Amino acid sequence: MNSERVEKMGDLIVAKLKTIYDPEIPVDIFELGLIYDVFVSENNDVKILMTLTSPNCPVAETLPVEIEEKVNTLEDVKTTTVEITFDPMWTQDMMSDEAKLELGFL
Repeated sequence: MNSERVEKMGDLIVAKLKTIYDPEIPVDIFELGLIYDVFVSENNDVKILMTLTSPNCPVAETLPVEIEEKVNTLEDVKTTTVEITFDPMWTQDMMSDEAKLELGFL
């Protein structure tokens, strides 16, 4: 897969991730800094490495499923796998300036 195609796929995935919101915070999961990395294989399999705002997050079971389902709706995506990590732990510093502004931290 050429780099231009991978970049386009990455942009589409990020756009899709920006439609998914944390139910307790009115900001999407990408701007919150919950997405650590997105990998796209030669076969268009997607792996998303992410965290949650806390290990006891009430959507720990449902959010990864929602992400997988939404990313799988993209035309060229074959499969999506979401891996949760708490290394490093999420902090408010990981939020984008847009998210900080939305939440009144700027």
